[in-house]
Amino acid sequence: MKIVRQGTPQVVGAVCAVIFLVITPGCQTNQRSKTTVSNEPTLKDAYKNYFLVGAALNDDVVNGKDPNAAAIVEKQFSAITAENVMKWQIIHPLPNKYNFEQADRFVEFGVKNKKFIVGHTLVWHAMTPMWVFRDANDKPTTREELLARMKEHIATVVGRYKGKVNGWDVVNEAITDSGNLVNSPWLRIIGDDFIEKAFEYAHEADPNAELYYNDFSLDNPAKREGCIRLVKNLKSRGVRIDAVGLQGEAWRLESSNPSRKNLQAFIDAMSELGVKVMITEMCIDVLPSASFYRGADINYRVDGRKDINPYVDGLPDAVQQRLARRYAELFTIFLQNADKIKRVTMWGVYDKTSWLNNWPVRGRTGYPLLFDRNYQPKPAFFAVVKAAEKQLTAETAENAEKKIK
Repeated sequence: MKIVRQGTPQVVGAVCAVIFLVITPGCQTNQRSKTTVSNEPTLKDAYKNYFLVGAALNDDVVNGKDPNAAAIVEKQFSAITAENVMKWQIIHPLPNKYNFEQADRFVEFGVKNKKFIVGHTLVWHAMTPMWVFRDANDKPTTREELLARMKEHIATVVGRYKGKVNGWDVVNEAITDSGNLVNSPWLRIIGDDFIEKAFEYAHEADPNAELYYNDFSLDNPAKREGCIRLVKNLKSRGVRIDAVGLQGEAWRLESSNPSRKNLQAFIDAMSELGVKVMITEMCIDVLPSASFYRGADINYRVDGRKDINPYVDGLPDAVQQRLARRYAELFTIFLQNADKIKRVTMWGVYDKTSWLNNWPVRGRTGYPLLFDRNYQPKPAFFAVVKAAEKQLTAETAENAEKKIK
């Protein structure tokens, strides 16, 4: 499909039509009527020469309950990630019971719509049932038994979708902020080679699937060093790892979270190790900080207060525009590193279903994604498209200058 360049009548018409709806003076942005603009640009076309652009999908997107979200995904995104339905707690809740119905729907949706499909996640200390780590007497199980359970789970899940799921988040969030391994049951029972074993088992189950490590705050220096050690160790042992996912969960409007310096240092470090970078679980929190915590631990909670939920009736235009500028800033960095980045994935499709509505404070009204509660593209969407157009224009001019010389 054709990339629509900035300044053509098609893009100008689409932008003007949407801005008329989105930014009416004096109005707040979730109060407008639901309107569709058929000729809006698409993310997957704008970025097709650079990297995949994806979204995490909940079950309603693929089971028919949220057809408008499904339509956005079909049109806009080139990759999809399972938000929750492939996590151990949901897909394998009991020792002899697998629930494949939701995961099957997710994969079928991806295959039907020709998306790059990412399975998330095989080994994680959260959302894993306690029976996995316990024996018949409810005591901690043995290393041998836990490895057997891990291998059986991975072989069953990865094997079921062999040739359909393109890549797997094999291990999720196993490094602490200080760069050490998380003191999880996996580590305590198996030892620090549990990560290596997980990658080995995944590769055995589908030798053609890409394999990833995924975590938050990897741009922070201490945690980045821990990730460097992990990747070096896997590679030194001949274990396949194709990419590392840097979760963009709960990134902020402030340019310090993440900072350009730390983000670039992480991208460069992974590239030097011979693995690609993925920006995963991306969403930018526009709400006031609930605390000084800057991670993304799902168990972290803060009590709600009115002052940290200020946009119940809509997002002020000034904040909307600030969000657009922040998205453009980050995507410009990604574009400048397109040779090192494989994929950028939004954690959700539209604002209403974002996890940030309930984390770290339950019941807030967040606006972290590119599409609003009425399924409409936000100014941030057009800022992201424009960033790709600017990059393409600059590259075209540079190539033309080289030809002249």
